[in-house]
Amino acid sequence: MTRSLDAFLLTSSWSDAAPDQDSELVFWWQTPVGPLRQQLRQPAVCFIERRHQQEAERMARALGWPVSCRPVALATFDQQAVTACYMPASYSYRWRDLLLNQQIPCREVDVRITDRYLMERFVYGAAVIHYDAAGVSETSVSVAVPNNADAYQTLRGGRLFPGSYRPTLQWLSLDIETNIPRQGEALKLYSVGLVTSQHRCVLLVEQHGAGAATATDPVELVRLADEVAVLHALNDRMAARDPDVILGWNLIQFDLNVLQQKYHEHDIPIRWGRDGSRLQVRRQRNMPDRIIVNMAGRLALDGIELLRAASYQFESFSLNAVSEQLLGDSKLLTGSHRGQDIQRLYQTDLGAFTAYNLQDCDLVWRIFEKLKLLEFAIERSLMTGLALDRMGGSVAAFENLYLPRLHRAGYIAPNLGEGYRAEKSPGGYVMESTPGLFEHVLVLDFKSLYPSIIRTFKIDPMGLIEGLATDATLALPNADWVPGFFGGRFHQQQHILPELIRGLGEHREHAKQQGNKPLSQAIKIIMASCYGVLGSEGCRFHDTRLSASITKRSHEIIQTSSDWISAQGYEVIYGDTDSVFVCLRAAVTDSAADRIGQQLATDLNRWWAENLQQRFGIQSYLEMEYETHYQRFFMPSIRGAETGSKKRYAGLISDADGLPKMVFKGLEAVRSDWTPLARQFQQQLYRKIFLQQPYQHWVQQQLRDLLDGHSDSLLSYRKRLRQPLAMYQRQVPPHARAAMKLDHWRQQNGLMPRYQQGRGWISYRITANGPEPLDDQQDNDQHDGLVYPTAAPDYQHYIDKQLRPIAAAIFQFTGDDVDDLLGTQGSLFGP
Repeated sequence: MTRSLDAFLLTSSWSDAAPDQDSELVFWWQTPVGPLRQQLRQPAVCFIERRHQQEAERMARALGWPVSCRPVALATFDQQAVTACYMPASYSYRWRDLLLNQQIPCREVDVRITDRYLMERFVYGAAVIHYDAAGVSETSVSVAVPNNADAYQTLRGGRLFPGSYRPTLQWLSLDIETNIPRQGEALKLYSVGLVTSQHRCVLLVEQHGAGAATATDPVELVRLADEVAVLHALNDRMAARDPDVILGWNLIQFDLNVLQQKYHEHDIPIRWGRDGSRLQVRRQRNMPDRIIVNMAGRLALDGIELLRAASYQFESFSLNAVSEQLLGDSKLLTGSHRGQDIQRLYQTDLGAFTAYNLQDCDLVWRIFEKLKLLEFAIERSLMTGLALDRMGGSVAAFENLYLPRLHRAGYIAPNLGEGYRAEKSPGGYVMESTPGLFEHVLVLDFKSLYPSIIRTFKIDPMGLIEGLATDATLALPNADWVPGFFGGRFHQQQHILPELIRGLGEHREHAKQQGNKPLSQAIKIIMASCYGVLGSEGCRFHDTRLSASITKRSHEIIQTSSDWISAQGYEVIYGDTDSVFVCLRAAVTDSAADRIGQQLATDLNRWWAENLQQRFGIQSYLEMEYETHYQRFFMPSIRGAETGSKKRYAGLISDADGLPKMVFKGLEAVRSDWTPLARQFQQQLYRKIFLQQPYQHWVQQQLRDLLDGHSDSLLSYRKRLRQPLAMYQRQVPPHARAAMKLDHWRQQNGLMPRYQQGRGWISYRITANGPEPLDDQQDNDQHDGLVYPTAAPDYQHYIDKQLRPIAAAIFQFTGDDVDDLLGTQGSLFGP
């Protein structure tokens, strides 16, 4: 009897049980009736040109390899007929290398066998599994804990069809606490905090003497004799709680990395797989200091990486900083002596120590819950087929969507580097700006410009191949092709990507109407990535005729739109990628400005529709929107020049309640590499100028406060080291000098150096002794409690390099003299 079951994909893997058999594919699904392990048999496949088939078969026979070759109704982009080569997956790369030695290119060999199995069935994240009930069996993993929940079903065989199941995933938030080892000391595990929706637990390495400490625990505190006992208990708890996803903050690179080291140190297997299998750890090839973990039927999701994948921006991604900004809550211990405080609580007050450990677990889940990060990850998976823990992956997402449609259109994909690249595609268009202080500036913005260009001008990898095959002598607008750039032409009807964009856009509008913000955000990111993928040399479809036909067309659109607006009697003072900034040069009310902006957008859209129909015979999907009315607007000039800057401006708008609100783009106020002093100074100074409030005396007071030491807490720079310290030789920037000083001081105090490998954040300030570190480490979860002693600040540096440039940029348009207001002569302040 055939049945069906909704399912959502958790993990996938493959193995070759025997060298002469198809590979075994294993998919772990979450279903309405619990976890399911599905086993399937499938060969791997790659493609060669049919003219090489006999030679390929001869080589396979000579080596005794289990490779079969069959002609298929597909072609390369060069219109060569294709043969498919089937084999166990473990042979794929050896087969490719063997063929390359004979100058026979092998295509699509790098498509992972499990990904191909799903995408060719248009299964993205969710599936409907059709199966024979006799093929399902119940499996349970035995662990040394009561009420074992780690049971799952196993299905051998079954057929997959596209689905839309959105599961409620079982989560577990994990956080560890360790000591801060001094030089020569070993890293010690103190505890592991575990929080689920129904249970809160701390697995603690017993500290001698701590039993007498006060510990009124509202949670389960499990005191264990040593690290070995904690690691075994953690294995058992993972099986008993049976989460689908493990959550944490810097989870993979710190918590799981430390735990993996500890399991290895004590020769204990990390049996966190749903079937009792080991957690697998591997290093990224291009970033060996970063690790990736895999567990059968479970996922590890790091909050920092998922926030970035969802396009959230924070000045600092530390747990404390993000939780304070989003939740108005913080870690229970903060500040420069947090490391000492943790160790003191561990030794004297287990109640406070466990509360600290669990608070970190709680904050992580609350951030996930507030921003609906799990829902976002699920929706992204449903749209692209990417696993929940696959961060980035724009190229993989694009290929998941594109490849099966390409195959059904009769083509196989090219290999990396086979596309046209003789000419380089430009970036987005940025217009020379008109610097100055303005009143009533309107911003008109093309909605999703690059996706709209793709859809309007039929830009598509397959459409390019089909377009180049059309008759180029036919005159526009009646030809079957649309012109691109660098000699590209795109077929009017034969294409894939424009229809994908159309479907994604309609899906997003529906998500907006339904109030499904995670889905809307996921689709927005996918649509925006289409150009980036085509412009990336890491994509097999990279061809500069594609990317240039998007960016150069956008240049034409912005320039032509600016000319049209100017012809209507308005002044365009700036243009940037998909926006134009229009100065009305007239005293108008806010409502009148809004009417002008809306009318300009409507008329311009109508003009584009008529223009493109007449020129190319195509329908326009370009959509200009009226976005913002800046009541006052400032465009700075480039320092030391009269020309206007780019991507840097400030403006005053009215918020939803009609109150004045400042907007800064690209200026010091929103740049983390400027000091808090400079950022606050710019925000307040520009606000006063825009609101026409007195500001000269206020500027002088800011200078007094700085020189009197009242602003010392605002003088820190914060910058990331991008390479190991030893790589800084001839020119050593200030932040690297500060890191060198700090590591030297740490070694003198018996502490491990922090920055020798680089790639970390350093806070510092400028003193009479040059850049010196501020060893606050507010953004790290661990700290040794020692603070580097810094000299007095160099106040003149902050006047000249922080305050003066900000003031001078706008004073040249207000008529103020920066030396009068920011001079340091004693006569400035009077008695």
